[in-house]
Amino acid sequence: MDEKFFLVNANKYKDTIYRIALNYLRNTHDSDDMVQEVLMKLYSSNQQFESDEHIRNWLIRVTINLCKNTLRMPWRRNVALDELPDSTSFEHREQSELFVSVMSLSEKYRIVLYLFYYEEFSVKEIANMLKLKESAVTSRLSRARNQLKLKLTEV
Repeated sequence: MDEKFFLVNANKYKDTIYRIALNYLRNTHDSDDMVQEVLMKLYSSNQQFESDEHIRNWLIRVTINLCKNTLRMPWRRNVALDELPDSTSFEHREQSELFVSVMSLSEKYRIVLYLFYYEEFSVKEIANMLKLKESAVTSRLSRARNQLKLKLTEV
């Protein structure tokens, strides 16, 4: 792989990879490790990418697959919400409450919310990435919004 191509894309997508890994692994150290692992896969890949969208989708799919593999490991333990990053700072208290509320949702709801609102993928693109039907993605988004609404009204 061309080193310049790798460096440009590594810098461009490392934050996206980290946020997806944090969504799945719920641990900053494991998420940092995941970024390195995904970028190593990119570096050693012989894949020819057609566009920025293609490489972005490929990196997200690789990140999701590696996170799922990591979660299956016997040494893996779940991390409590209060152990989530202290270093994550927000300008407003509402942003912090939203972050905690989103992270308290189950994985299947967290990831669709993240991909839809933060990465701005369409329902069709998310369905392809997660290997789900579009109706399942729409349903998960709706349920996630309802759960968030309930959690935030409690706060």
